[in-house]
Amino acid sequence: MDHSLHAKYGLKRVVNASGRMSILGVSAPTDTVMEAMRIGGQSYVEIADLVDKAGDYMARILGSEAAVVVNSASSGIALSVAGIVTEGNRRRSDRLHQEPIAKNEIILFKGHNVQYGAPVETMVYLGGGKVVEVGYANEGRKEHIAEAINERTAAILYVKSHHCVQKNMISVEEAAEVAQAHGIPLIVDAAAEEDIQKYVKYGDLAIYSGSKAIEGPTSGIVGGKRQYVEWVKAQLHGIGRSMKVGKETTFGLLQALDEYMVKEDKSELEKAALEEMKTLSKLPGIEVTIVQDEAGRAIFRGRVKVNEEAAGVSAKSMNDQLREGDIAVYTRDYGVRQGYFDIDPRSLSGDDLQVIITRIQQIAGGN
Repeated sequence: MDHSLHAKYGLKRVVNASGRMSILGVSAPTDTVMEAMRIGGQSYVEIADLVDKAGDYMARILGSEAAVVVNSASSGIALSVAGIVTEGNRRRSDRLHQEPIAKNEIILFKGHNVQYGAPVETMVYLGGGKVVEVGYANEGRKEHIAEAINERTAAILYVKSHHCVQKNMISVEEAAEVAQAHGIPLIVDAAAEEDIQKYVKYGDLAIYSGSKAIEGPTSGIVGGKRQYVEWVKAQLHGIGRSMKVGKETTFGLLQALDEYMVKEDKSELEKAALEEMKTLSKLPGIEVTIVQDEAGRAIFRGRVKVNEEAAGVSAKSMNDQLREGDIAVYTRDYGVRQGYFDIDPRSLSGDDLQVIITRIQQIAGGN
């Protein structure tokens, strides 16, 4: 890997063992995706036509009635909410936040109102919605949603993410049943999910990141029922103007989608590569196991458990030292306060895994 660009601008080399994280630029698209971006970026096109044709192309892949490219899954939430509360009305869309909208309540489980780099509720309010939290931090049931529905309810938002509380939460299928029984649209935020054809079956609008599982450029996709997608597209001339997508991004995303649909499942290979990490279990106070993703995706990670007494260093301190070294190693660090961190193999290449193993040996050895 050529790090000359990093050197030119005084940037550190980064080893990304955290997965598809926005703080590191999410994913590294293939040469063919980058080539599609180059050709698309160096050509002119009628943008309105591109929005429509790209949407139709994506919808065929997703198996939805319609779709639209957005600049991130985050803006996908804001634009989906804006589309539904304005019902695509041009004046209401143009004057969002200036004139009150009576039917603007978005029902959201408390355990789904998470901070993923920004709070989910911030995106809902940006879209002109008002969050109505239901359920509890560790429980979300069908009746919690049903009992909150009234004449001001605009939509139900279901967040499918590893960031969310997983236990005692109804499934997206059950959320769809409640939505359909009450005639309320369901928005599903499935940003990092791998089964991109699943969530359009249950959500009237489903939101995906274009740069996580799909490994395209920084982008998002909103797919779903045609009426609702048209309402979202109306927002591109309102708040969506500040979230617009470049032509090069659109072409890159379409290429990445094509590649994603024929991509081989590498999870078993990644799992096997992690076996190398088990050599670290020889270190005092260090135990390495292989665990599956908490949201049930086919993703395996190396979990490094650190017994502070035996290792002479805490998981948090080891994780900090990994990140702050000459080569910045970013782990999946949600568990550091519980004494562990995870190594996600999906974004590793070249000698990255060896760099991680060597650094942990140095830190555990007090170097």
